[in-house]
Amino acid sequence: MVVAIGADVHKQSHTFVAVDAAGKPIGQITVKATSRGHEKAYQWARKSFIEQDRIWGLEDCRHLTGLLERDLIAHGEPVVRVTTKLMARERGIARTWGKSDPIDALAVARAVVRNPDLQPAVTNGPARQVALLLGRREIEVAERTRAVNRLRWHLHELDPEMDPAPRALGHGPAQAKVRDFLAGFGDREDIQGLVAEIASLELQDIVRCSAEIKVLDRRLKTLTAAAVPELLEIPGCASTGAAKLMAETAGIVRFSTAAKFAMFAGCAPIPAWSGKTEGRMRLNRRGNRQLNCAIHRIAVTQIRLEGPGKVYYERHREAGKGKMEALRCLKTQIARAIWKTMTEATRAGTETPQKTGNLICQALAA
Repeated sequence: MVVAIGADVHKQSHTFVAVDAAGKPIGQITVKATSRGHEKAYQWARKSFIEQDRIWGLEDCRHLTGLLERDLIAHGEPVVRVTTKLMARERGIARTWGKSDPIDALAVARAVVRNPDLQPAVTNGPARQVALLLGRREIEVAERTRAVNRLRWHLHELDPEMDPAPRALGHGPAQAKVRDFLAGFGDREDIQGLVAEIASLELQDIVRCSAEIKVLDRRLKTLTAAAVPELLEIPGCASTGAAKLMAETAGIVRFSTAAKFAMFAGCAPIPAWSGKTEGRMRLNRRGNRQLNCAIHRIAVTQIRLEGPGKVYYERHREAGKGKMEALRCLKTQIARAIWKTMTEATRAGTETPQKTGNLICQALAA
């Protein structure tokens, strides 16, 4: 007999409810959200269900469950992630009214019982490292953009003709030019001198953010080249794009088919036809929009470059499809090629998988 243990997690406490194969509650415990509390929950489950196989289900809130996952996996316990949608569905069909931590934990446990194909939690690996570094890079890029906008307004107040391009301010020559310009206001004590002083502080923030972004880019390039070099062979996919694909996918083994991955990425076609409009599809507005954006950038780049992507796009345009419709078809094929490449790389382990460029050619020629 297998016992499913569902967890409702919070910052201060975790509530666990155990159920049998029929979904009947057979145990409950609440512990502090610390490693000591996690150890207490593990010992409770071990003593209470010593003769049964255990499986732990955690709602997919990784900013709250990360430490819990690591502690349970360290004990060799099987842990799966339950999406919020599945948990809410179980709560909706239950006979229990209201909301509480035990009710939510019970819903998670029953979701584990009724969905045996849930993917196991993975706490380590390059995908997690890439996600952390990429998140920090996006913060630095956003901060630099805000600083650039503020600096350009200060420069406009000092001299409207001093108008560097926003993208240029991330590089040394433009920064040096602005620095020399602001140095001319160093001895002034009027309002323009104060504006120049504040502009200099904004420039320092831009220089700092730019240096940090370069360091993060180098680290991301090293990680992606070691973990998924095949993705870098896709035309239009640089190290940042490969890092975004890794981070948002969070383990390609979660998707058993290319169609499921395409749906997760928001690239799968959605039927929108009736009668004479048979076969028409519409834009998929669901799925992971960050992942969709990364695939969209790859598709747009491939349209501009000579290669199978452009040929595939032009073939659909010649068949009478609109620009966006042909682009959506290309994104679907790219998503399928990404799934196949990452899946084969994962299965092969240290072996060299089939080249991504060949996979894309095969997919686009189909």
